[in-house]
Amino acid sequence: MKLKKYSIFAVVLLLIFSILSACSSESTGKGEEKGEDGEAKTANFNEEGFPIVNDKIKLTFVAPSDAAPDWNDILVYNKYEEMTNMDIEWEMISKDGLKEKTNLMLAGGDYPDAFHSVGLSTQDLITYGGQGVLIPLNDLIDKYAPNLKKILDENPDIKRGITMPDGNIYSFPRIFDPEFTSVMAGWKLWINEDFLKALDMEEPTTLDEFYEYLKAAKNDDPNGNGKADEIGLSASGDSNIINLFKGSFGLGNRGTAHPYVDMDPEKDELRFIPIDDGYKETLQYLNKLYSEGLIIEDLYTVKSEQTNARGTDGLFAATLTTSPESGYGREEYIGAQTLEGPHGDKLYSNYRAPLVHTGAFAITDKNQYPEETVRWLDYFYGDEGSKLYFMGVEGETYVENEDGSVEYSDLINNNPDGLSYVEAISKYMTWRGVTYPGIVKEEYFKGSEGLESSKAAAEKFVNDRPEEIWPPFNYTNEESEIMSSVGTDIEDYVTESQAKFITGKTSFDEWDKYVETVKKVGLDQYMEIYQNAYDRYLEQAQ
Repeated sequence: MKLKKYSIFAVVLLLIFSILSACSSESTGKGEEKGEDGEAKTANFNEEGFPIVNDKIKLTFVAPSDAAPDWNDILVYNKYEEMTNMDIEWEMISKDGLKEKTNLMLAGGDYPDAFHSVGLSTQDLITYGGQGVLIPLNDLIDKYAPNLKKILDENPDIKRGITMPDGNIYSFPRIFDPEFTSVMAGWKLWINEDFLKALDMEEPTTLDEFYEYLKAAKNDDPNGNGKADEIGLSASGDSNIINLFKGSFGLGNRGTAHPYVDMDPEKDELRFIPIDDGYKETLQYLNKLYSEGLIIEDLYTVKSEQTNARGTDGLFAATLTTSPESGYGREEYIGAQTLEGPHGDKLYSNYRAPLVHTGAFAITDKNQYPEETVRWLDYFYGDEGSKLYFMGVEGETYVENEDGSVEYSDLINNNPDGLSYVEAISKYMTWRGVTYPGIVKEEYFKGSEGLESSKAAAEKFVNDRPEEIWPPFNYTNEESEIMSSVGTDIEDYVTESQAKFITGKTSFDEWDKYVETVKKVGLDQYMEIYQNAYDRYLEQAQ
């Protein structure tokens, strides 16, 4: 009986302690709430405003070391730490070994709280998201990322582009503001206006007129120095040239995120561009320019420093670049109009998707502060955050004018230590040379595309843009494996062949043989996978 009484007494005591413990928990005044993982979350976290946390927390992010110095002591993030109360320990990895080291981290389990600007691929996101290493962000974005959520609501194509086949979002993207036409176009065609005046020619509006202009510039000494040193069209490699000129043959009507596939307007079905008759005509036109010495001779071997040196001397009649003003220091170039082709096509096909890179930032399952991290990053998708990221700190790296516009201060434009414009930017900010998360807006981006000359050039073709721009499509792991093998083989063969057609190493008499080879390598399988990805893209719109 005594044993039974003691047992009952112990149970009663246990119940009393449990009740007291619960009461104590409810009356601590810490305002505990449940986090995304279901565990208690204290009031240290602020869902709105700054600081993001009341008591400082520390997180580890991996980032690439490139133009900017160590991000652990750089103006933009020092300032942001003061604002947020979040101390980011940056683990900097050289870009040369970044991909390999990132994969080793993810596969081996020794990874940080988040990956920033490392450029995770879609396959990385699907693989490590599916394994739970990278956490899904759908609900976190809805609740804690109002800036990004607004962008996704207004641009559903971007949301579809960052949504993986399993329906989850595992990363924050790099985005171009769709209204920022100059940055959406990227590399533009520029015409030397001084050459036009010297040759007494009008600005070309068709492919034939452009050909006649290049021929006159090459042969008639428009720079007046008595030497035949003028260069027709300058570019580095053929990808941008093809992306630009194929629009004059009605190709590339869904933007450059899909250089090989667009929509056949007559059949309303996917079209593999590199075997289309219009593509053959594109290459024939470029071969005509190249064979007559109207395209830079070392198109496939020229180094950027060589191009810049020639550009600085003002030798180019036309050039494909972001800006001759920033690249060469030349102001006599004007943006070209969209050149009409032989069949009346006038499409500015060299146009990018607003979704530039899907895997710009990802949070791992080791992160104990996912809500705080999402809030930390979301700031850079809004106006103030974009201003901080691209312009730095007011009164130090930039000044604000009475009309609200901003411009870099003399610390950037006329650096007292003799740093160049690019070097000064890289000393205080981190946006150069990396696939950063955030949005590029015209108001705050002062790179080449943000120059007034670049924006003026973009106005010339703003009405010739594709009516619909596809974001990059996402493939399942099985599809990715095939696209990495069969797809790569096809695209490599196309790249190799187009260079040979342009330079004349392969005759166009071999065109049918080329088309047949593309098909044999596995074009049907390639297009089937493309169709599956496109179908998923359409389904997500419903």
